[in-house]
Amino acid sequence: MSARLDAEYILPLRWTADDALADLTEYLGSVSLWIDVTVIDGSDAMLFATHARAWRGLVRHSPVTMLQGSNGKVRGVLSGIEIARHEAIVIADDDVRYSYDALASVVDGLKTADLVKPQNHFEPLPWHARWDTARTLINRAVSSDYPGTYGVRRSRIVAAGGYDADVLFENLEMERTVVATGGTVSIRRDVFVPRRPPSVRHFVSQRVRQAYDSFAQPGRMLIEASIVPTVLCLRRRPLALIALAVMSIAVAERGRTRDGGRSVFPPSTVLWVPLWVLERGVAIWIAAALRLRGGVRYAGGRITRAAHSTRALRRRLT
Repeated sequence: MSARLDAEYILPLRWTADDALADLTEYLGSVSLWIDVTVIDGSDAMLFATHARAWRGLVRHSPVTMLQGSNGKVRGVLSGIEIARHEAIVIADDDVRYSYDALASVVDGLKTADLVKPQNHFEPLPWHARWDTARTLINRAVSSDYPGTYGVRRSRIVAAGGYDADVLFENLEMERTVVATGGTVSIRRDVFVPRRPPSVRHFVSQRVRQAYDSFAQPGRMLIEASIVPTVLCLRRRPLALIALAVMSIAVAERGRTRDGGRSVFPPSTVLWVPLWVLERGVAIWIAAALRLRGGVRYAGGRITRAAHSTRALRRRLT
């Protein structure tokens, strides 16, 4: 029998259809045996009522109470933190599927850190999930990935007054807010947490939106913006292009093998990296055009800012 964890699991949710309800309900039935669960549900009234019936006695099911901010996920997370019953909090998207051991590792990490970053990986791995895994491998190679789940200490977020709900790259904004207030971050590339892959339609819709996140990381954005010009300059030099493709695969292989990554990232995933690099090289220019038009579309509106810099957050918070 696994010991119950002294922590809160917060799941922000905003569905327009219940296709995944059975799968999520089965998962919540397992995770609620290990930890107190709060689902913050921003779905419409009919779906909210369906979820309330499905999860009665299983989890605490609550509406979104924070009304200001363009980013619905941030409003859901902050609504959950406000009513959380524990200091240690695990925030997770609806496609995340923790094992007990991974969940316990994240909670344990919060004893010494203010924020814990585990490593997501897709399970199963259809073709488009392998494509998107290329991004994860590159992130792991140069630093760390940005997962759909974090561990965070409630007091740190409350002391900061929450974090901005009008940015697109909400995970980076939360992480930088913790750092700006003097908090510590524990990067756990070795704690692997599965997540369900998106539909192909959703995957396609996220290509430019993910590229827009790079506006919060200017150095990365400049590198990505140079991809297409570099390819055009080398279009008559195929060997040079092949060498660049091999270099990108080598970088991804470092990310795949780092901190036990071989156990969840199969060798074939690195072969998708050149394709992802080309995609990002095109998408970043589309994202730049959208920024000039007021930002990327999100939930019926537009969000201009990807995330604040840590320096800007320090100035604001002090």
